[in-house]
Amino acid sequence: MSNAYFILFELIIYLQLALCLRHAWKQGMPNLLRLFAGILFGVMLELATIRQLQAYEYGQFLLMVLDVPLCIGVAWSCIIYSSMEFSDASSLPYWMRPILDGLLALNIDLALDAVAIRLGFWDWGAGLDFQYFGVPYANFWAWFWVVFSFSLGYRLLAWRADWVGRWLSPLLALTVGLTGVLGTNSLISFAVPFEHHDAVVLVTLILALVLVIASRPRFYLTPVPSLVFWIPFLTHVYLLAAGLISGVIFEPPALLWVAVAMLSIAFYLHRPTVRMIFARR
Repeated sequence: MSNAYFILFELIIYLQLALCLRHAWKQGMPNLLRLFAGILFGVMLELATIRQLQAYEYGQFLLMVLDVPLCIGVAWSCIIYSSMEFSDASSLPYWMRPILDGLLALNIDLALDAVAIRLGFWDWGAGLDFQYFGVPYANFWAWFWVVFSFSLGYRLLAWRADWVGRWLSPLLALTVGLTGVLGTNSLISFAVPFEHHDAVVLVTLILALVLVIASRPRFYLTPVPSLVFWIPFLTHVYLLAAGLISGVIFEPPALLWVAVAMLSIAFYLHRPTVRMIFARR
């Protein structure tokens, strides 16, 4: 039976889905298809990755698809959807937006994974002192490529205003996304020696960050839905609260500082939305 931490985590993710669904419904069929394709992608990539690598396993959530919680697939879709809405309102060149999308996802996972394994949401089987507070460095490589691959696959055709862009973009996102995930999983797991994982992951993510920063992007050039703030904010606040109440965020205390830092970055990136929320009140 799932405990309260599991149930609240699921409820928050389904609340995020409601926010994304409300926006997608207003925007029309292409957005709806992208959102639902993201859910299918999220579930499929988890099922495939678990069988490909056998590196982790999930705890028992209320709604499961075989050995994968449905909420995890939904969470992937919400993260991808909100990240793409944010990057599409920026000055970044079209081809660079998937890079930003992948980096935005890391803002969530740097705080998420280490707390989640301490709450029992999933288990890497390596102990809580392994690499990044019990999380393999390769996990952050995977997070980047998951979001990058789906975003890139979708954008390859989404710029077209005809039926090809509308109906084939989600299918291409699924194809490129799953190919990218399984391919990069194989690369980091079977081609790169384990002792070089940290260097490969660090260099890849730093290069991605440098590419984005070098473009000197401007954000909020067009209206941005408030969900781009609420998706990371709800996740960060829940993990911070659950970590404080359970005490796991003090094991070690550096986890607390990471959580606060990632929440602060989310606030900084979404300053216009935060100001709009407070102005309404």
